[in-house]
Amino acid sequence: MAKPGNQRVEQLHSSRAGAWLEHHGYSVVASLGRLLRKPWASLLTIGVMALALALPLGLWVVLDNVQRLGGQVQAAREVTVFLQPGIDAAKAEALAAVLRARSDVASVERVAPEQALAQLRQRDDLAAAIDALGEDAARAALPQALRVVPRADEHALVQAAQALPETDRVQHDARWRERLQAWLGFGARVVQVLAALLGLGALLVVGNTVRLDIQSRREEIGVLQLLGASDGFVRRPFLYLGIWYGLSAGALALGILTLAWMALQAPLAALATRYGSSFALQGLDPLAAACVLAGAGLLGWLGAGVVTGHYLRQARPREH
Repeated sequence: MAKPGNQRVEQLHSSRAGAWLEHHGYSVVASLGRLLRKPWASLLTIGVMALALALPLGLWVVLDNVQRLGGQVQAAREVTVFLQPGIDAAKAEALAAVLRARSDVASVERVAPEQALAQLRQRDDLAAAIDALGEDAARAALPQALRVVPRADEHALVQAAQALPETDRVQHDARWRERLQAWLGFGARVVQVLAALLGLGALLVVGNTVRLDIQSRREEIGVLQLLGASDGFVRRPFLYLGIWYGLSAGALALGILTLAWMALQAPLAALATRYGSSFALQGLDPLAAACVLAGAGLLGWLGAGVVTGHYLRQARPREH
């Protein structure tokens, strides 16, 4: 049987936990009410934050799509070996077997003139020229080719392919790929710098808005401090206010990106069709969108926490 003293301690802890949870719930509702009671001022703050978040997010989405468009790294690393005219299919298969035996080769595919002609016919700008030249003449003009996919560094493979006496020409896109990767790396760094700068701007916007709210309630805060309220008790409603600002700005930023995606999707699809591609613009997936909301809420919480903590340190009653 529990002693009366232990029961009183448990009741005290239970009442404290209940009061703590009750104040959290009150702070959540009260901070949302303060945000909704000033719709235009709140919308202005949320809009500025949303634009500051949407710009780096939009650049990141564009960069991701560019990586997907030109980042078909496997295709970009392919080495195409065009054989001398007159090389028949049997000889081309023998050369393919020689290349497959190399340790730096992942796969080799022979491209017959018929396959190459079918691929060229898929391009609208070449189909008419093939019809004018004639099917047989166009097929006769196309050599046997080998499409080689390297395992790692392809420079040694290119040199070996060029040294083969049956090779007429080697097509290799390594320089283009290296330049693309360099530009993509530079773009990623630009996005990181912009995200840091604009994130700092969003944090300052929240901090300034919360500071104005604190100034309007300084008498109430002073009374609470004189009554012995802890800094956490006073700070809590303002922290939730910052979180509401952050979450609202994150949701608005996602809405802006969605509208931009809807506006660009149709013309981009039409442009891709002109080039015989099925490329489609991709936006943020649900997990990334959830991370954006969480990050925006954290940003608002940080801005409110920094400003509120600074004010409470300055306004804390001093004993004389």
